Amino acid sequence: MAEAQEINISNQAREFLDSNHQLLINGEWVASKSGDKIAVIDPATEEQISEVDAGNAEDINDAVAAARSALTGEWSKIPSHDRAQILNKLADEIEMNFDVLSELEVLDNGMPMPLAQYSIASHGTALLRYYASWATKIHGSTIPVSPGGAMNGESITYTRREPIGVVGAIIPWNSPLIFAILKLTPALAAGCTVILKPAELTPMTALFLGELIRNSGIPKGVVNIVTGYGETAGAALTEHHDVDKIAFTGSTEVGKKIVEASIGNLKKVTLELGGKSPVVVFPDADLEKVIPGAARACFFLQGQNCMAGTRLFVHKDIYEPVLAGVKEMAEAFTIGHGLIPTNDFGPLISATQKKRVMEYIQIGKDEGADLLSGGESVGDKGYFVQPTIFSNVKGDMRIAREEIFGPVLCAESFDDSDLETIANKANNTSYGLSGSVWTQDISVAHKMAMLIDSGQVSINCHAAVDPAIPFGGNKQSGWGREFGKEGLEPYLKTKATTVIF
Repeated sequence: MAEAQEINISNQAREFLDSNHQLLINGEWVASKSGDKIAVIDPATEEQISEVDAGNAEDINDAVAAARSALTGEWSKIPSHDRAQILNKLADEIEMNFDVLSELEVLDNGMPMPLAQYSIASHGTALLRYYASWATKIHGSTIPVSPGGAMNGESITYTRREPIGVVGAIIPWNSPLIFAILKLTPALAAGCTVILKPAELTPMTALFLGELIRNSGIPKGVVNIVTGYGETAGAALTEHHDVDKIAFTGSTEVGKKIVEASIGNLKKVTLELGGKSPVVVFPDADLEKVIPGAARACFFLQGQNCMAGTRLFVHKDIYEPVLAGVKEMAEAFTIGHGLIPTNDFGPLISATQKKRVMEYIQIGKDEGADLLSGGESVGDKGYFVQPTIFSNVKGDMRIAREEIFGPVLCAESFDDSDLETIANKANNTSYGLSGSVWTQDISVAHKMAMLIDSGQVSINCHAAVDPAIPFGGNKQSGWGREFGKEGLEPYLKTKATTVIF
């Protein structure tokens, strides 16, 4: 871990942290009904940096009412090209406040500053501008139909694409600002209204975004932000009978509860859930690309990301050099506070998450996997855990089957040339979110990509993300897709109109 260094927080960030953080409902900041507060903790220091109002079911009711009213009010009358301009204006606001947003993301989540800056620049504003361009391209079609039966005479049928309605967006803590933007932008481009429920561990950038939303020209009630706990505010949102759709990113366990809660009014649901993604390396792969690629695939965001390539399958001929290279990279990470520029590996999000990861590391040892590197917590303050590598992992071990959501890599060798046998190993999980194949044989690469049962497979890279690339999971990794045109579809419904003349 880096030597203790002074953490410098800008005046703008400090002023925001010290301000009173209420709920954004119908365009105004209002106090929660309960008056309860949630402490916001810097995971790198374990110190409280702010507090926010804890919304509950009453506050959710107010937010849903505001969103319902806005859905049929001014927002419904704004032309699509004006919606596009509003989204671009919000992107401008984010760019103007880029530095403070990056700083707040680091303080809230713990990620290293370069990662916060990269994600906001490459995904945040890019997503807004991408979906702004889609707002003017939402249209129906004219369908030829055969006259007959009830349709005597000439007829014409046309379709309209309409907003799905009021959307409840529940976002996770591992990349909070980007997930807020990812949920908001396609919904707004489609003409929906939104109640955004940030994770209680990382509410700060969502609240700062709320002020930028007020500055961007979005009418009152179109975007409402209710901070609160999942079991209160989140549950009330998922159960609410006047919410038409839930968009959720988080654990598979919570995703199943959301499905149950949606039954009341059969609201539409999209879920981006857990993962246990395979990284498959063939003997002809370029090790200069494989080694850093495999290390980043697992240890990006301290392993706290659903796409993480936490299961490494390497051909026996190159197994030792690949593991040696990944081990060297893992042990070279500088662990510490994300605001210190020399640090490139931050803390886990909470004491609870640190405890969970350390328990899985012990499980790996008990199951007989070989601890190649790491495996220890770091420092007296902050939720830091070393990047950890297990070798000689077997597919039936818990560390190979269950999502740890931390910096733990499970490596296994293979010597079979049969692609289906290798794919069976890669697919031996209840998840199917991401994965990657590393080889210079393009035929093998494409065949293997087809055999891996994941919503996304990358070749000679891992977890390729772009606003235009659809992303989502198979099996217990979720329902639906985000990003791209596919990410807009869940926020639209189709109405068919037939005219007889």
